[in-house]
Amino acid sequence: MSNADRHRLIAQAVGESGSATVQELAALAGASEMTIRRDLDTLAAHGVLERVRGGARTLLLRGEEPPFALRAHEAIDAKRRIAAEVSSLIADGETVLLDSGTTCLEVARLLRGRQVTVMPLSLQAIHVLGDAPGPTTLMVPGGRPRAAEGALTGPLTLASLAALRFDTAIVGCCGLSAAEGLTAYDLDDAAVKKAGIASARRIVAAAAGSKLGRTAHAHVGPSTLLDTLVTDTTAPADEVTALESGGTVVKSA
Repeated sequence: MSNADRHRLIAQAVGESGSATVQELAALAGASEMTIRRDLDTLAAHGVLERVRGGARTLLLRGEEPPFALRAHEAIDAKRRIAAEVSSLIADGETVLLDSGTTCLEVARLLRGRQVTVMPLSLQAIHVLGDAPGPTTLMVPGGRPRAAEGALTGPLTLASLAALRFDTAIVGCCGLSAAEGLTAYDLDDAAVKKAGIASARRIVAAAAGSKLGRTAHAHVGPSTLLDTLVTDTTAPADEVTALESGGTVVKSA
C-alpha cells in the first residue's frame, strides 16, 4: 500500500469513528505501528486530524446523532454498569431529574420502585417508570418529543424545569471534554440540558468512555459544572485526569 493510500485509509477511519488507536490503524492498514505513528504525525501537520496520545482523533465536530434504536443495543453491559453506579449515588427521598438517552434509560430501570421522585425527560423513561411499584413518584414534564428519540424539548419542557428544583440532575451527553465542556448534537436538547443543570443542586453525568474527548456542535456548559462523572474503563486517561483537575469526581464502572 502506498503512503498516499495509507493516509487516505487512516483519515477515513478516524473521520468515521471519531478516533482510533495506533494499534487499530496498524491492523487496518497492515503496517507497523512505527509507520502509523509517522503517518499520524504527517496528517496532523497537514491539519487532517489531531494527534493524541496513543492514536488520533478527528478535527470535525461530531454533528450526526446515531438513531436511538441503534444506540440502545450498543455497549449495553457498560451502560448497565454505569447505570448501577449512578443509581447507587441516589439516596432514598431524593428528587431526581433524569435526562434522555440510552444510558439514562438504564438508570430509569434501576430507580423503578425506589423511594424517589423522578422527572424523566424522555418518553421511554416515562414508560418505564409509569407503572413503577411501591414508593416511586413520577413527575411528567410538558414538551414535544423529538422524532425517533423520544426526548422532550421545547418551551413547555423548559417551563417545567424552571418551575422546579431537584436534588440531583442525571445528565447524558454526546461529547465531553475538559477543554470543550459538555456538548450535544441538537440545539433544543442542549437548551433542556442547560435548564436541567440550572435547576439542580448536584449534577451527575452518565457517559460511556467513548464520549470523552469528543465534541458535538451544541454547547451545554463547561465540564466544571459536573460534580460527578460516571463512565467506564474505556475512558481516555488524559481526559479523566483533566476532568478531575477541574474538580469533577470521576467514577469508573
